[in-house]
Amino acid sequence: MMNNLSKMRIKKSAKEIFEAFVDPQKIGGFWFSSSSERWQEGKTITLTYEEFGAEGDIKIIELQENKKIVFEWAGNHTVTINLITENGSTIVEINEEGFDDNDEDLISQLVDNKEGWVYMLTCLKGYLEYGVSLRASLVK
Repeated sequence: MMNNLSKMRIKKSAKEIFEAFVDPQKIGGFWFSSSSERWQEGKTITLTYEEFGAEGDIKIIELQENKKIVFEWAGNHTVTINLITENGSTIVEINEEGFDDNDEDLISQLVDNKEGWVYMLTCLKGYLEYGVSLRASLVK
């Protein structure tokens, strides 16, 4: 199985970044428009993208406060978000696993998902560092 790794430095604490993901009041500032509830291990959370009339469920596998978030989505995909504190900022590292090496569309799936993670990280950076919401602005 292939994986897809994306990283970005954000000039905020790991605590602020962790809360941006798990707090349903904050996730709408950079990623999905809403989250059904606060993220907790073992919970299934519904994420909604109002602009596109879409929603999907994720299952929270592991939460290490201010350090790590692991969830399953899109069938057999596992996403691990690591928050690495370094020089007064935080490196947000996202690794998505579960891509089928034998899928004829593997390369386009990897590129599409990489694009999505980089865009989400850019929106997270804009939201936390500058107070702007860029989410749902990208037109493909």
